[in-house]
This record gives sequence, C-alpha cells and structure tokens, in this order.
Amino acid sequence: MNPGYVIAYIEVTNPAQYEEYKKLSSAAIEQYGAQVCVRGGQTEPLEGDWNPTRVVVLKFASFEQAKTFYHSPEYGRARAARAGAAVMNMIAVEGAA
Repeated sequence: MNPGYVIAYIEVTNPAQYEEYKKLSSAAIEQYGAQVCVRGGQTEPLEGDWNPTRVVVLKFASFEQAKTFYHSPEYGRARAARAGAAVMNMIAVEGAA
C-alpha cells in the first residue's frame, strides 16, 4: 500500500486566531497517525513564480487515511476554527511505494 500525503499552502491572515486552528489540527494529526514532514519553516523558490509563505506536508499510511483525516469530525473542528484566519490550499496525493 502506498502512503498518502496532505500538502497545504497556507497564507495566515489572523495569526492570533490561527493559533486555535494549530492546536486543534495538531490533535487531529496525531489522532489519525500522520507523520509531520514539513510544518512551516524556511522556503526558497527554485523555479516558477510560486512563493509560499507557509507549507505543511503530512504523511499518512495510505491515500485513504489522508482523506479520512481531512473529512474527520476532529479536523472539521479545526477547519471551523480556522475560518477567517487563513487562506488554505490543500491537496491529498498518493505517494510512491
């Protein structure tokens, strides 16, 4: 079974409110067994015009598990807390074996 990844590019617009999202999403990440590969940190554009300010990469046991995490009630509470605090672009992607 191939791993699944959740990749997110986030532009935080309300840092104080975003802190609540971080707490709730971290608990959901742990509950659904994700490995945090990237969370914030320095970025440097190498090609193209993409210049993200915050990137998160989560690794799950499978693509299905990544989708289960996203649609879970626990992560739903985190998404609700994030409303108005950030602009989120997120995908689930199947990894290589």
